Amino acid sequence: MEYRVEQLAEATGVRVDTVRFYQGKGLIPPPERRGRIAIYGQEHLEQLRRVRELLDQGFRLAQIETLLAPSNSARSPSSGGTGEGALLRELVSNRVGRRTLTREELARESGVPAPLIQAIEAAGLMEPVEVGGQERFDEADLEMARAGLEIIGAGFPLNELLRIAMSHAAHVGEVTDSAIDLFDEHVRRNGPSAGNDQAIAEIFRALIPHVTRLVALHFQRTLVNRALTRLRRSGEESELEFAVAVAESGQLEVAWRA
Repeated sequence: MEYRVEQLAEATGVRVDTVRFYQGKGLIPPPERRGRIAIYGQEHLEQLRRVRELLDQGFRLAQIETLLAPSNSARSPSSGGTGEGALLRELVSNRVGRRTLTREELARESGVPAPLIQAIEAAGLMEPVEVGGQERFDEADLEMARAGLEIIGAGFPLNELLRIAMSHAAHVGEVTDSAIDLFDEHVRRNGPSAGNDQAIAEIFRALIPHVTRLVALHFQRTLVNRALTRLRRSGEESELEFAVAVAESGQLEVAWRA
């Protein structure tokens, strides 16, 4: 399908001068020229929609230029750079994923009432992304909602559970900021693969499941050990024996699905 600039702007919900601005920045390729008329195609439509989605997700224009630049995919390992292009693509892929849900879909599929999901959001435990100007949730949010529902179903009071979860989220934020600083300093900027976009993206992709498993296993081990210690102190021998048996049977498992 072919579009004049006015039609392309209308199809994507932007102004004509915005289309031309993005074109001047190299965010969309130049149109085909037929005399004095600029003709745009499906490629321009899809690219422009992609720019709008990335802007909605909070990326700056400079980052989007890096993310969408054709040279990123063709860059050789020795061509230099900061490793941002491929890494940005990997971050977008990990955050957005292939399937997203509206708040109503999340509530329906998880079984968690929409008002409770809003309370979880307000507590900072769940962060939607904006896709096409609409707040969307991903598969990780769906799994977290289902897990939270199971925990509440075990008898935990919601208010107290939210309080603990908020405290945990605050500390996780601090730790992850420090971890990002380490990755940036020792891998992306000064590591052996510094300047190699694709290699850095591969390292990031490989590290995500390992870091996730490391954190989850540490939390699990700490939880079990402290629970066992409390049972020993209280002298509840029957509960202690059962807890030790469960811990040693290998029934406790942490899974990561890439």
